[in-house]
Amino acid sequence: MKAAILAGGLGTRMQELTSIVPKPMIELGGKPILWHIMKSYRHFGINEFCIALGYKGDVIKEYFRNYKYHMRSVVVDLTTGETDFTGDSNSVEPEDWRINLVETGSASQTGARVARMKEYLGKETFCLTYGDGVSDVDIAQLIAFHKSHGKIATLTAVRPPSKFGALEIGHDNKVLTFAEKPHIGDSWINGGFFVFEPKIFDYLDSNETCILEEKPMLNLAKDGQLMAFHHEGYWHCMDTARDVTNANKIWEQNKAPWKQWR
Repeated sequence: MKAAILAGGLGTRMQELTSIVPKPMIELGGKPILWHIMKSYRHFGINEFCIALGYKGDVIKEYFRNYKYHMRSVVVDLTTGETDFTGDSNSVEPEDWRINLVETGSASQTGARVARMKEYLGKETFCLTYGDGVSDVDIAQLIAFHKSHGKIATLTAVRPPSKFGALEIGHDNKVLTFAEKPHIGDSWINGGFFVFEPKIFDYLDSNETCILEEKPMLNLAKDGQLMAFHHEGYWHCMDTARDVTNANKIWEQNKAPWKQWR
């Protein structure tokens, strides 16, 4: 099974970072968000990827084209122009990933980007997610759930964290508890981490204005072809620079819930 990742958006809410690199290439713990997502899928046995490129796609191409150089120590001899990889203990061997880097247009919306990857994805069940979110979702259970119901599409439903801290205040105005980003009640939102059958392409249009989360999802739901896999665990989308800072702090403390690989 392949995993597709949407990595072509403009990231307009994080222009202080995305003016330099595309959002999925913003680093968590010294590695791009995109790398973390791919490591999560590989943990569950998926090692073939289709990455939908758009804004600053050349940065993503360069990273994977020169992956070995990015991940290992290198000796450069300027007198000969030769380079050699060192064998120091900090070097990391390349992953066993096969990556299709697919140009899907600089201005394309999410549905168009998926549609434009049909030739890579259209013959079998495949996974899809966004290039800016990390989670500890059990992808094996997600896929098993998808296969159990026989519908075209499954999305992962998550509880949205509040943007504000929640307080529990006693009768004497003393703060009893404080939660920085509590979940909001019993509501659920689309957390990405989809599984699709090839028939999803019947609902998509390669016109760049096609938005996956609008007409295609509404029509799937209307046709009874959209199911929700409920995930109660960790899920975090990098919407702002503060989100990235907080995720990096979690990583540095070796407490990153999304790091299921070892």
